[in-house]
Amino acid sequence: MDVLQAGGPEGYVAVPMTERKRVALIAHDNCKRDLLDWARYNRGTLAHHELCATGTTGALIASDLGLPVTRFLSGPLGGDQQIGAGIVEGRIDFVIFFWDPLEPHPHDVDVKALLRIAVVYNVPIACNRSTADFLLSSPLMQRRYERRVASRLPIAAVGQP
Repeated sequence: MDVLQAGGPEGYVAVPMTERKRVALIAHDNCKRDLLDWARYNRGTLAHHELCATGTTGALIASDLGLPVTRFLSGPLGGDQQIGAGIVEGRIDFVIFFWDPLEPHPHDVDVKALLRIAVVYNVPIACNRSTADFLLSSPLMQRRYERRVASRLPIAAVGQP
């Protein structure tokens, strides 16, 4: 695995994203319907990007929208951790995570770890429909973009041109 070297301006390194973003889709059980409705509405835009998702969410999106979706494990069985690893390894550019902060979850530590990794690695993350709408409709979704990540972090350049 190649690692981008430290030394960017002000202690940051640029991590490139292509026009075709690698988008992770995740939803807790009582948020799956909302994510599926959102994905249906945005099918045209999502079709231009590479999609991955945790277990059931990925199956629902692939079946309902007819789009290819790389599926990870269910969130409580390690899927949230797989998404986090994808962020660290440079395989995921963008996260849509409809989660329910009002319900207890047995894998709450994994959820918090995923949210933390997304922030640490400066990955765009939407945790509700309004934010997902604003992010997906941004002109930056259709063009190259460079995320700034602290140069002290290991940044993998997996799958980047």
